[in-house]
Amino acid sequence: MLSIIIPTLNEEKHLPRLLKSIKRQNFNDYEIIVADASSEDKTVEIAKDYGCKVVKGGLPATGRNNGARIAKGELFLFLDADVVLLEKTFGRILKEFNQRKLDIATFCLLPSRDNKISKFLFTFFYNLPILFLGEVLPHAAMGILIRRDLFKQLKGFNEKIKLAEDHDLARRAKRLGKYGILKATKLLVSDRRFKRDGWLKTGFKYLFCEGYMIFIGPVESDIFKYQFNHYEDEQKQEPKIKAKKEKTR
Repeated sequence: MLSIIIPTLNEEKHLPRLLKSIKRQNFNDYEIIVADASSEDKTVEIAKDYGCKVVKGGLPATGRNNGARIAKGELFLFLDADVVLLEKTFGRILKEFNQRKLDIATFCLLPSRDNKISKFLFTFFYNLPILFLGEVLPHAAMGILIRRDLFKQLKGFNEKIKLAEDHDLARRAKRLGKYGILKATKLLVSDRRFKRDGWLKTGFKYLFCEGYMIFIGPVESDIFKYQFNHYEDEQKQEPKIKAKKEKTR
């Protein structure tokens, strides 16, 4: 069985897209676990409507670990809530994962909306670097496929890490098992975090984070001021702010 684990916080807009893409797969031997960090919208209701198991979440590392604790599968697939799967993803990735005898794997990314700038930036500033650096500096963002026994051996995600806990897991895993980037398919992902914070600002933040991890170690301080899902929360607050300003006129 494949255990799909998704950390969420106020994802009523994006979660249905991911769950629909999972239901369309030509593969049925899976369970879906949503680790929710006290959403104030319909995220939990949507998850239950789709037959997901729901557990208490927190920051992404905590949510993923909590989901893994109740997972029954021999393989764990960790996905961000704003991911969408292409057709036949499960069959393709499981075949490649087993043929290459991998223990942990990740994916190249493409923007879910048809935007040439986003596609260019994902390709040249994420996909090509992780392919080039894979053997010496593993990365794993938005989607991670890992064997249950290896995940337990690693004691899961490091919940002390504030940013890039997924890359940290990949680097620790490579010391004990075989790491790879799956070529059979790509993940479609939202570019909302880059649109909200700006491509340049976000790019520099992740570049500095990379340097911090290489020269200092895992990012366990709040130096990068990471917020879980702030890009959606602030958008929801905008109409209220405008309304207050109008009343003062």
